[in-house]
Amino acid sequence: MKIYYAPNTRAVRIVWLFNELGLPYELETFQLGERKMRAPEYLAVHPLGRVPALADDDGTCVFESGAIVQYVLSKYADGRLQPAPSSADFGPYLQWLHYAEGMIMPPVNTIVVETILLAPEKRNQGNVDRAVKLLGRMLEAVETRLEGREFLAGAFSGADIMTGHATIVAAKLGADITDKPNVSAYIQRLNARPALAAAWQAGT
Repeated sequence: MKIYYAPNTRAVRIVWLFNELGLPYELETFQLGERKMRAPEYLAVHPLGRVPALADDDGTCVFESGAIVQYVLSKYADGRLQPAPSSADFGPYLQWLHYAEGMIMPPVNTIVVETILLAPEKRNQGNVDRAVKLLGRMLEAVETRLEGREFLAGAFSGADIMTGHATIVAAKLGADITDKPNVSAYIQRLNARPALAAAWQAGT
């Protein structure tokens, strides 16, 4: 399988997933904004020219990180990194699998646009301040969920790859976690995983 990747993007989640599962993969690395991400060959894989995307050996192409995680776990994980549908953890697993993109990443996206992608004269600090405040609210729910737990849905799972990654990124971008000891400890646990450390360094 081929993973289309760029450093410090959601594609880190997919390399992390493959590393945790011990699945082989081929990596095609981009730098964000480079012209070949808009080439017809890549637009046939991801119509928006973004990462991540996954090309399976059978010709299936999947983009959107949450969809890729679900696809790989359903097809190749043999029950690993996800609770069984009969488990009491299955509902929370699905909830926290999707919490990353539904709740945490929208304000993260605002911060990235306003502080990195826009030219300085076009940036709006008010938008950044609102996004940072909103991130605090989103992470408060993670803090509450982690009370008395190491991971979001029983054992370490795809939910931690999705929402854990989003939580780490949010903290890096300035979300205040000084009043969130569970989140702080969670980030430390995740960053200590060799599979994630390798995913951050993929393609270098």
